[in-house]
Amino acid sequence: MNPNLLALQVVLPLIAAPVCVLLRHPLAARIFAMAICWTTLCVSWAILAEVQTIGLLSYELGGFPPPLGIELRVDHTNAFVLLIVSLIGAVVMSMGGVMSEMALPKERHFLFYAAYLLCLCGLLGITITGDAFNVFVFLEVSSLSAYTLISMGRTRRALRAAFSYLIMGTIGGTFILIGIGLMYQMTGTLNMADLAERLPLAGADRTMVVAFAFMAVGSAIKLAVFPLHQWLPNAYAHAPAMVSAFLAATATKVSYYVLARVIFTVFGAAYVFDTLGFERVLVPASLLAMFVGSTAAIFQTDIKRLLAYSSIAQIGYMTLGLSMNSHYGLTGGVVHLFNHALMKGGLFLVVACVVFRLSTSKVEDFKGLGHRMPLTMAAFVVGGLSLIGVPGTVGFVSKWYLVVGALQKGWLWVAILILLSSLLAVMYVWRVVELAYLQKPAEGTPRCEAPLSMLIPTWILIWGTVYFGLDTTLTAKVAETAAAQLMGMGGLP
Repeated sequence: MNPNLLALQVVLPLIAAPVCVLLRHPLAARIFAMAICWTTLCVSWAILAEVQTIGLLSYELGGFPPPLGIELRVDHTNAFVLLIVSLIGAVVMSMGGVMSEMALPKERHFLFYAAYLLCLCGLLGITITGDAFNVFVFLEVSSLSAYTLISMGRTRRALRAAFSYLIMGTIGGTFILIGIGLMYQMTGTLNMADLAERLPLAGADRTMVVAFAFMAVGSAIKLAVFPLHQWLPNAYAHAPAMVSAFLAATATKVSYYVLARVIFTVFGAAYVFDTLGFERVLVPASLLAMFVGSTAAIFQTDIKRLLAYSSIAQIGYMTLGLSMNSHYGLTGGVVHLFNHALMKGGLFLVVACVVFRLSTSKVEDFKGLGHRMPLTMAAFVVGGLSLIGVPGTVGFVSKWYLVVGALQKGWLWVAILILLSSLLAVMYVWRVVELAYLQKPAEGTPRCEAPLSMLIPTWILIWGTVYFGLDTTLTAKVAETAAAQLMGMGGLP
């Protein structure tokens, strides 16, 4: 494989963003942005295929060898995340008819496409870089563009949500930067593979504990780990549905990847769990997220806030897998990255279809919608079943691995709580399904199905929740390999 493909993964959207500004024409900018997103997906797929064939891939920027030079480094773990981010980026960008939710006038839509590509570039850059400081750099690129995307909602609440996310995101980014600085002080290097070798030699002193604390808390804020999740509900609820779909399926997944790298690659699981006992913090936080997020979702009156609180619960499942420090547990957390991206991305695109036709996202307005928008609501039902974890969907695959991981650890009570939390998901999904199908629309109300340009991207993701629930050859296999790599060594392979 041409090693330049690793650089193209980041360079393509980075260069394309200002090109969209130069194009200015809304349609031309949209077509160009779509072409870049789908090209990025093809590059990600080629990288994953190559990693599965030969293993680790490395690219030295400027020809300077690491650890002095900046390195792009890809193994099974981040190749999997690259595929997730680029897949969602391409499918969501292909969604038609959603620009009506934007506060931007039509002649300035090119600014949205530029910000979208910058956010995609930042997320891909975080995932592919082997340099700790560049994690922070790309984190800021993705965060600043995400604040911009959220603020493009039609109401003033979007600006407030973006500002709240800005404050929390800045705190999280600052914590990560301080942690990186402390690690550099101890080791004199920023290369993550080099950090993994030098940190154990630095000794488990107070500086190392503080460095891990800053890195973990900063990543947890970006990931919206309970109780550091306050920014997420408003950000998802008031952003345009297309933006919510993109961020819900990508931004928190990349933050989870960063947290996993910090624990298993940089500091090492033995230090984090055996010495610090990090699971004593992460397990209760994860379980609380599962129940508090799902319980809050039950009482929401806006479908976007409902899905936002559902995301907090789903993040709890991912961090629970991380905290098990076992092969099956970590596999469950990693595979849920992909599975939740499909589920939540598809469900937010369903909301985009509904908002396009009804100009509302209130749960009460879903009354009789199963009769008026049958294809759209069918997609919601399938996505909802996957959130619950019904067999034959990707949600079942994730929970199966987590339950097996809990039983392997001897945590029977955790396995029971995983199953009980699924019952809460039944409640908030059934609320919407009951309104849509068991209540009739007003007499004479016409059908108003979403256009194909919106249904096709939506059903691509929703169909994926069934396909990858039945055939786990790609997702579970790669997740198992990634978990084995992370569990098998303190450093990068």
